[in-house]
Amino acid sequence: MKNGALLRLTDLCFAYGDEHRVLEGMSLSLEPGERLGLTGPNGCGKTTLLQVLMGLVTPQEGRVEVLGRVRASEADFKEVRRDVGLLFQDSDDQLFCPTVHEDVAFGPFNLGLSHAEVHKVVNETLDMLGLSEFEKRITYQLSHGQRRLVALATILAMKPKVLLLDEPTTGLDEVHEARLLEILLGLPQEMIVVSHNAHFLEKVSTRIVTLGYS
Repeated sequence: MKNGALLRLTDLCFAYGDEHRVLEGMSLSLEPGERLGLTGPNGCGKTTLLQVLMGLVTPQEGRVEVLGRVRASEADFKEVRRDVGLLFQDSDDQLFCPTVHEDVAFGPFNLGLSHAEVHKVVNETLDMLGLSEFEKRITYQLSHGQRRLVALATILAMKPKVLLLDEPTTGLDEVHEARLLEILLGLPQEMIVVSHNAHFLEKVSTRIVTLGYS
């Protein structure tokens, strides 16, 4: 797998309705060892591109390859969603359990892990992100920055092979942005990072691609 692109889009076309085309003949790949930064103006298709990779929207044309296989059907993308972690723009779309522990445990439980295995994964993930003290906290009572890191924890607890991060620094203060950067630079996974934050992208990315309007 590591000998070829982990993610590849070829001649991708996507439109919302008959008029609003956001991607036109788009080709892009994520290579082994890369942290790919993706930037561009609002409405140019950055979030849509991530949704295509996860099978959340279907392109009108083009080829989608994820982890060495062409993906087209819903069954194809069920496998993708186990191996590729998507961080949404809004953390509140990702956090829906009463406590931090329950939010982070939700994914591993759905993978069929035992209670003991889930407990171990949750503890390891929270410890890695410096969130151990928040395990029993009520999620919605945390600060925006803390919820952002908890949302990332819910993804990392699934042990994904690739990360897709949609505007990860939105609403973060300098302290939490610096902490997020430190965390991402220490992760082994390849990733695509969508952001308008040029300073952050320059630091986190090994390569930056700028999208324009189609």
